Formats: sequence, structure tokens, C-alpha cells
Amino acid sequence: MPVVSLEIWQFIIIVVIAILVAAVVTFFVTRKIFQNQLKKNPPINEATIRAMMTQMGRTPSEKQVRAVMRSMDEANGTSLSDKKSKKK
Repeated sequence: MPVVSLEIWQFIIIVVIAILVAAVVTFFVTRKIFQNQLKKNPPINEATIRAMMTQMGRTPSEKQVRAVMRSMDEANGTSLSDKKSKKK
């Protein structure tokens, strides 16, 4: 039975490389999950916009709410047609 012997510095290098690889993989997996969650559950929706307008003392019409949502979608680079086509 062959015995593998490692110097202490070789063991340390292997452990450091393994930690770095795990950190990089974890970063990209977490980033992808977070982006998917933001697409599915945007932080600001129509109810939030209505509540904000009401707190400012305005009674929001549906047209105003849609206009604000459209401008926010354009600023983020997404459009309503993109969201509707992805749901199908």
C-alpha cells in the first residue's frame, strides 16, 4: 500500500487553493440565485408605488402607476413585454 507523504508547505498550498476555488464557485452560484430572485420578486411593484403616492398625499390613478412602473422598467433595462413573454 503506497503511502503519500506531503510536506507541510504542500498541504497548506493545497488547502489555500481549495478554499479559493470554493469561494469563487460560491460567489457565482450565489450571484445567479440572487439575480433570479430579483427577477421573480422585484423590490418595487405596483402596490408599493400606490402606497408611496398615497403617503405623499396623492390619489394615484392606474395610468400614473403604470407610467411609473414603465419608467422604472426602462431604467432597469427590462420591459413589460419581456416579462410577459418569459411567463409563457
